Order: sequence, then structure tokens, then C-alpha cells
Amino acid sequence: MRIMPKVTNNLARRILQRKSDPCASQTPAPSENTWQQVPAKFLTFETLPAYTNMRMMQEAARGLGIGDPFFKMHEGQASVVTRVNGKTCTNFSHYNYLGLSGHKEVNAAAIEAIQRYGTTAGASRLVAGERPVQRELEEALAKVYDAEDALVFVSGHATNVSTISTLFGPKDLVIHDQLAHNSILEGIRLSGATRRSFPHNNASFLDNTLRDLRSRFERVLIVVEGLYSMDGDIPHLPTLIAIKKRHGAFLMVDEAHSLGVLGASGRGIAEHFDANFKDIDIWMGTLTKALGTCGGFIAGSKILVDILKYHAPGFVYSVGISPPLAAAALAALKVMQREPERIMRLRQNSQAFLDYARKLGLNTGLSQGFSIVPIIVGSSKKAVQLSNELYERNINVQPIIYPGVEEQVARLRFFLSCDHQDEDLKKTCQTLKGLI
Repeated sequence: MRIMPKVTNNLARRILQRKSDPCASQTPAPSENTWQQVPAKFLTFETLPAYTNMRMMQEAARGLGIGDPFFKMHEGQASVVTRVNGKTCTNFSHYNYLGLSGHKEVNAAAIEAIQRYGTTAGASRLVAGERPVQRELEEALAKVYDAEDALVFVSGHATNVSTISTLFGPKDLVIHDQLAHNSILEGIRLSGATRRSFPHNNASFLDNTLRDLRSRFERVLIVVEGLYSMDGDIPHLPTLIAIKKRHGAFLMVDEAHSLGVLGASGRGIAEHFDANFKDIDIWMGTLTKALGTCGGFIAGSKILVDILKYHAPGFVYSVGISPPLAAAALAALKVMQREPERIMRLRQNSQAFLDYARKLGLNTGLSQGFSIVPIIVGSSKKAVQLSNELYERNINVQPIIYPGVEEQVARLRFFLSCDHQDEDLKKTCQTLKGLI
């Protein structure tokens, strides 16, 4: 076959261009090294803003004579009592709301799964990591939310990041509550969608914003949390459903802290408001809090789940959830459904703690007494000092400081459990009042 001159010339030109391009060589000659021309600050991690900010905070803490309250070593399971560096403390810094982490049935389910499947799925579920127990968990979660299907991820944070970034893009708008979790913000950033926030639980502002902006975008997503992890309050779901219908938007509810906490049987914020579960387009939750294991999930339509199953990077390119974790979460869900009294005890304890704190004049902020009660102290320094002083008195609670929250609302954040004892709740509030 005769090669046309024009084709030959074009091919030769491309070859010559490639040879003359230094980037085309896989192994540059020693004389082509350019690192000597790079400023020294770009050759070390020490000059990264994240590191320098961390060092400044640590130096400031040492200068003020306050210790570091973070990364304390807990020597046993997460429960209402913990051992920290050999000290036994009443514990308010864990998510084990229903006391299901360490429950004998949950432990037994995990052990049985290890014996049957080992400790890992061994691969992405797309290829070879699919196990029956994972699908059993997803089917059970779908029933909780009256959804067509559900999908479990290995991380709650990755669930939000992957879901939002997969479903939405540059022609879309994602509007979220001002206090939305970092995972929501990261998902929006990666999606390339336009991001807007609305003041915390201000449905009127949300409504007005969508009235002004809706026509400029293709798809619009509203994202809220079922129970806000810093403040312990909830949004008014029926109003949000009405707004999303009025403006043709999708509604996503992050139930990380509200599954197992809200509703008579722990089904979350929709049960709490007696709302139609199907009016929410995307249900997100974690297995980490009330269910006492690790991972996240999405529940919704089969189309939604199928899209994520084949396209969400945090699912497709990640190992499947560990079978022991899936089995433990499934067992915890069954115990929760069988024993609604756990939810009732949690609510009683949370309300009791809130009432004790308020009667003593402690600032509980926006908390509504659903498993999370902040005590706002007004400065990061004071929050750290109080955390350390309570630890010296065998009470473990973590401070939330700037930039986690604004400086003027730095706080101690108390997580309540169904297993806390009333005398411990009262004593803790009295001890804190004496220190403040």
C-alpha cells in the first residue's frame, strides 16, 4: 500500500516535535534537573499553612499554660465510662448513643462474619468485594427509609463527598445550611457546582434565595442535617419539603447524628415529624454513631443508587465495607428496632442533662436535648482549660475550638447515651458550674 506524502510528512513532524519536547522523555538527563532553582520553602512540608498554623496554636497553648486535650489514649471500648491513660472517667465524648458498640449480639455478629469472610472484602465491590452481608445491610437500611435501595460506603465522610460530587456539576447549584459538615462542603467543591449557604435553619432565607436563583441553574440540591452535631438542634423538615417542591429542587438530609436518635423507633427526622420519607430525594447516614460501627450509606431511588454504584469514586475505587463491620451494623440495627426503649432512655438522659445545665445558668446554645448538648464558654482558651480541669476530676469531654467553631462560641460538646446514669449527669453539670 502506497503511503501518501502528506500523511508521511505529518507523522514525521509529530515524531520530531515529540523528540524536541523535554517533557516527552521519561528519564531526563542529569543536566536537565531544575530542583536547584526551586525556592527552599517549596521543598518541605514545614512551610505549608496547615503546619505553621498548627505550630502557632501549639505554641500559644504552651505559652498560656494549657495542655493539649486532643489525641488522648482510650484503653477500652467507647462507652459511658472510659479509661484514659489509666484514669477511669465518665465519658461524654463518644457517639455510642444507644450503647450498641460492644453489645453482645453486635460483637457476636462481627465475630461470626470474621470466621466466615475474614476481616476484609479484599477488593472493590464492583469487581470481587461483594458479600451477602453487605446487601443484607443495605436492604435493611432501605426499609428504614422506605426507600427502593441503599448503598453502603466505607466512610461517612467519603459518602457525602462522593455522592454530591458524582451527582452534580458546574451547571448546578448546591445550597446548604451554614453549619453543614465539612464532608458536604468538600463534596460541593469537587462537584464544581455553584455553592450558596443560608443562615442556620433560616427557611425563609432559603426560600427567597431559590426564588432569585433557581432559573439560572439546571439541577439544584438543598442539603441539611437531621441533627446538627455542633449545636444539637434540628431543622423543620416539613418546611424544607415544601420549599424543595416549590422550586423544583432535590433535598438531601444527612442523618449521621439523627438515625437512632429522632423518632419513636429511631428512624430519624422524617419519623420525628411524621413526614413522607419519599419526599426526601437523598438520605445519607452513617454507621458510626447509633449503630456503633464504621461507614456511611445513601438511601433513595434505585436509579440514584445505581448511578452511585457505578460512578461514585468513594465506592467504585474503594475496597468494599469490611464484612465484620457490615454484620455488626446490621445486628445493631436489629437491636435498635427490637428495643425502642433505648431511644427513649437516650431522650430522657439528653433532656435531663439539658435541664440540669440550664437551671445552673450554663449556656446550652441551640440544643434541643437530642443526644448533643454544647456548653458555650466563649473562648478557645477557656474551652481547653475546662476540658483539662474536668479530666482531672474524672470527666472526659472534648472542647470545640476555633476554627471548628467561631471563637466567641467555643464550647464543650457533650454527647449523651442511653446508658448514662442520672446522678452522673447532675454531678457533671454541678462540677462544670463550679469551674466556670
